[in-house]
Amino acid sequence: MVSTDRASRWSYPSKSWQADKRAVYRTDSLATDHLAVAYPDCVGLAQQQVKVTALNSEEESDPPTYKEAFPPLPEKAACLETSQEPAGAWSKIRPIKASVITQVFHVPLEERKYKDMNQFGEGEQAKICLDIMQKTGAHLELSLAKDQGLSIMVSGKLEAVMKARKEIVARLQTQASATVAIPKEHHRFVIGKNGEKLQDLELKTATKIQIPRPDDPSNQIKITGTKEGIEKARHEILLISAEQDKRAVERLDVDKVFHPFIAGPYNKLVSEIMQETGTRINIPPPSVNKTEIVFTGEKEQLAQAVARVKKIYEEKKKKTTTIAVEVKKSQHKYVIGPKGNSLQEILEKTGVSVEIPPTDSSSETVILRGEPEKLGQALTEVYAKANSFTVSSVSAPSWLHRFIIGKKGQNLAKITQQMPKVHIEFTEGEDKITLEGPTEDVNVAQEQIEAMVKDLINRMDYAEINVDHKFHRHLIGKNGANINRIKDQYKVSVRIPPDNEKSNLIRIEGDPQGVQQAKKELLELASRMENERTKDLIIEQKFHRTIIGQKGERIREIREKFPEVIINFPDPAHKSDIVQLRGPKNEVEKCTKYMQKMVADLVENSFSISVPIFKQFHKNIIGKGGANIKKIREESNTKIDLPAENSNSETIVITGKRANCEAARHRILAIQKELANITEVEVSIPSKLHNSLIGAKGRFIRSIMEECGGVHIHFPTEGSGSDTVTIRGPAQDVEKAKKQLLHLAEEKQTKSYTVDLRAKPEYHKFLIGKGGGNIRKVRDNTGARIIFPTSEDKDQELITIMGTEEAVKEAQKELETLIKNLDNVVEDSMMVDPKHHRHFVIRRGQVLREIADEYGGVMVSFPRSGTQSDKVNLKGAKDCVEAAKKRIQEIIEDLEAQVTTECAIPQKFHRSIMGPKGSRIQQITRDYGVQIKFPDREENPAPATEPAVQENGEEGGEGKEVDLSSPKKCDIIIISGRREKCEAAREALQALVPVTIEVEVPFDLHRYIIGQKGSGIRKMMDEFEVNIQVPAPELQSDIITITGLAVNLDRAKAGLLERVKELQAEQEDRALRSFKLTVTVDPKYHPKIIGRKGAVITQIRTEHEVNIQFPDKDDDNQAQDQITITGYEKNTEAARDAIMKIVGELEQMVSEDVTLDHRVHARIIGARGKAIRKIMDEFKVDIRFPQSGAPDPNCVTVTGLPENVEEAIDHILNLEEEYLADVVDNEAMQVYMKPSAHEESKAPSKGFVVRDAPWATVNTEKAPDMSSSEDFPSFGAQVAPKTLPWGPKR
Repeated sequence: MVSTDRASRWSYPSKSWQADKRAVYRTDSLATDHLAVAYPDCVGLAQQQVKVTALNSEEESDPPTYKEAFPPLPEKAACLETSQEPAGAWSKIRPIKASVITQVFHVPLEERKYKDMNQFGEGEQAKICLDIMQKTGAHLELSLAKDQGLSIMVSGKLEAVMKARKEIVARLQTQASATVAIPKEHHRFVIGKNGEKLQDLELKTATKIQIPRPDDPSNQIKITGTKEGIEKARHEILLISAEQDKRAVERLDVDKVFHPFIAGPYNKLVSEIMQETGTRINIPPPSVNKTEIVFTGEKEQLAQAVARVKKIYEEKKKKTTTIAVEVKKSQHKYVIGPKGNSLQEILEKTGVSVEIPPTDSSSETVILRGEPEKLGQALTEVYAKANSFTVSSVSAPSWLHRFIIGKKGQNLAKITQQMPKVHIEFTEGEDKITLEGPTEDVNVAQEQIEAMVKDLINRMDYAEINVDHKFHRHLIGKNGANINRIKDQYKVSVRIPPDNEKSNLIRIEGDPQGVQQAKKELLELASRMENERTKDLIIEQKFHRTIIGQKGERIREIREKFPEVIINFPDPAHKSDIVQLRGPKNEVEKCTKYMQKMVADLVENSFSISVPIFKQFHKNIIGKGGANIKKIREESNTKIDLPAENSNSETIVITGKRANCEAARHRILAIQKELANITEVEVSIPSKLHNSLIGAKGRFIRSIMEECGGVHIHFPTEGSGSDTVTIRGPAQDVEKAKKQLLHLAEEKQTKSYTVDLRAKPEYHKFLIGKGGGNIRKVRDNTGARIIFPTSEDKDQELITIMGTEEAVKEAQKELETLIKNLDNVVEDSMMVDPKHHRHFVIRRGQVLREIADEYGGVMVSFPRSGTQSDKVNLKGAKDCVEAAKKRIQEIIEDLEAQVTTECAIPQKFHRSIMGPKGSRIQQITRDYGVQIKFPDREENPAPATEPAVQENGEEGGEGKEVDLSSPKKCDIIIISGRREKCEAAREALQALVPVTIEVEVPFDLHRYIIGQKGSGIRKMMDEFEVNIQVPAPELQSDIITITGLAVNLDRAKAGLLERVKELQAEQEDRALRSFKLTVTVDPKYHPKIIGRKGAVITQIRTEHEVNIQFPDKDDDNQAQDQITITGYEKNTEAARDAIMKIVGELEQMVSEDVTLDHRVHARIIGARGKAIRKIMDEFKVDIRFPQSGAPDPNCVTVTGLPENVEEAIDHILNLEEEYLADVVDNEAMQVYMKPSAHEESKAPSKGFVVRDAPWATVNTEKAPDMSSSEDFPSFGAQVAPKTLPWGPKR
């Protein structure tokens, strides 16, 4: 062993050798001592083996040998005898206990919870074991004993094993319970502090112990667990109780004034009694006004303790007397001493108790109580303590206080460390320092502080300046940058008042010269700020976040552009539009203009327009995977927001520049117009009437739109002055809306009158009537318009009537009569055959709910099932009850007239008839009031005899030739309802059976009709709701089959033929576009025609809409001077002319070589070729430098028009002359400069060399003896253990 610094040398000699070319290996006394510890008899040997080696830095001697550089450890033989002592030392170390323990628990058969198990390791028992393992972290292994008892081996940490044991007992063992009665006052000892004792007991005994609450008079403790566990717990509880029975509690009333005598000085006497008797004695502290002393312990010992205390009390009562003395209130604390130590000291010395009045009392009387002969000594002690401390003060200006204290109290710490009993107090705003403590110490401290104050006054100064508080934060700077710089630069302290003080006074303290300089600079800064301009810029708050940008990127750019301007945005919570700019006047003006321009751009780009589009067309506007909407957004450069799928809104919002928004709107409307039979009508209505026509929150206009089939009515923006109102929707609905709108406008112009009525929302449906019948009747009778609230309106009771005054009053009268009748609640009943009851109550009473909705919330009660009663009760408004009775009667008539008919349609068409998500069949059931039931699917339908046609992804036959003569069970659709309605529904179903037609389309166009990945054909199938089957390519057939509803087939055929026409036109156009023209151009001009990164050729291609192909350099068979142009004939000719024009210009150019010293090439080229590009652009020439390895490294080629080439050569020769002078100077300087360390290190290094290394010597040793059991021990055989110097292996 060697010391740490030497160890590094022994381990890594190469580092020491390379670092300073010398390595010294020494054996000093420290190293020898270390060796002596490990190998006491080996020291001499080690000293012989370690040799001193030195390398001279100037004259290198031979390299050291391997053994010299890396000395081997001593041979084991030399140390065998002495290895006993360390081994013994190691053996003294106590073995470490394993943290993992294993315990086995046994659950007898009769106590097992889960006995009847089909297979061991399955079921509830296994689940419980897994749960216990997860909860506790212990490992469980279960096994069944011969007696069918359960053995559980639990491994893990002690705590985990105990928890697992408790869980096993609780969950795998049957539980018994028992009670044990102990005195109520002993319960708390069973629970223990914070319930710890109880938890420990439960864990040890694996039981659950329930102790009654303190307010429960019961003394019974309930124990639940195994028999064994209950016995253990019971025994432990009884032990605790027995122990408490031996203990007793006694209270002794002793006058408070005698408590100090019983406690003794520093509580020594009471501690002695407690120790001797083993009794706990609790004396209340002086601050608590109690006289009772409590004794706790075993009865006999407790009696001894009480007797001793009584004896002390009686003795002191007889012997002691008191004297009262006056001591200044301020000196009381010195008599008491820190933590009452002085009082205890007096009590110990004299046996006299000193009673001090409480701090809140104004009394200065101190009472001394003790034996008469000792009172005099005690009194002397009291006065000595009172006068041992003094209070003094030192005059010091308050601004110097912090310099006296020093940084982190360093200056003051020097005084307080010398005199720890002195208390020094600085009062803010006062020009004095208060000292308090022992008189001598206070005098010394006072002298030191006075000297410090005198010194500071001589070498420190302060100045106060007035600066408007609004400039304070700017003087401080960002994160205190300005003020910290001033403090560091002038070595001063600057005190700026906080904002809440609104004070203008700034104080500078420090070195007189520094104070003056700091004052000057701060005043200059303040005056500069006073001359600064502050401007408030009004910017709408919604633009603030955009101007600031993500993570403040945009505002950072503005601040970098105008570094002298401070830009402050208001807090978002204040909802303010004012942005404050502050800085030099000119810079603020520039920044204002810049930001105003930015805001103008934002305003221009934030124009918003709403476009109502019928909900069913939203998916077409979005397109597949959002393709359509993405394209519109990109091309119009706008933001387009569509309403969520589940919302009722039809409005699409477009945001961006006005012109772009209009373009996007036009495109979206065009898609809708193309998809549906939508017409658009413009109506002229005076703009002054627009607001009244729209109504509050659009109520009036919404009622017209809903009434007319959901048309869209678009009013011009307010303030535009336009009278044009646009109505968009199906032709018939648009015409109806137009009439209503014009009629309403006419009424408004003549004399419009409006009245509001109120009715419960549940009456509204009844007032409107089925299909709007009731309300239409009122309108027709009176001519007034009645508007009911929509689901979005807040006031759901408000009904608005508008029109002429006469019409409105008449309508109001009729509606009020209806509402009054509705408020008149009556009860009625009717007879309904019980066989029909089920129809009304099935599906959670859907039919009854519909009746209640339609007839003003009337309540219909059917008798309970099983009562066989036919009486049905109705409760509600009289008119509603009558209408509901009539409706129930109609339903009963329908049910009695109900028939069931069969409609045979081949099963292969059922899916098509149902439509997407059964929508078609739902429509038929609604329209005809019938029930339709489809048969179950046939698992293996018979193979079709007719040629199959793909229909919606399934094989299907031709609808025209459906054979219905012998329908199968799986083909029969059952329709239930009135006979006439069943017939109508049957016809509607048969109309949905798809039919097939054939269309002849040239085979070569099929792939274009299908489109990329089938997109073309899929679009047509979606658009026309048909299935289009294109024949397989190998058939070479021209026939395309279309399958679908008869109504859709004609449209689909027309659409397909239209597409064929388009494709044929495209083919013709393609033929015209494939005209080829060849131009012969010398290959040396090709790079110039192509241009930098293909810029020139790309421009020609784009401008003339042609494709230009250059010859492949690697193809020897291709003519290298031929350029091929493909496109329309006239475009190819124009492109050829453009190329020939460039060639003509290139032919006029000349190339000249100029000799430029290669050392200046890099300077002329510049960083990333920036400088040479500038020269080439300026003189309109091309300059080529030689590549590395060129025969003439100084040859530079300049190409261009003759006059440009000459000017460029002159320019670069001038540059060469200028740069060459610098190069020559630098080379001259290099001669005198020391070569860099990097160059020195280039010299070959031998590294660290040693002689006679094991890898260098030829191995002359014989091969190991394979028969030797020591060199090659056999597996399993005992090998004699080797004695090691480090003690036995563990």
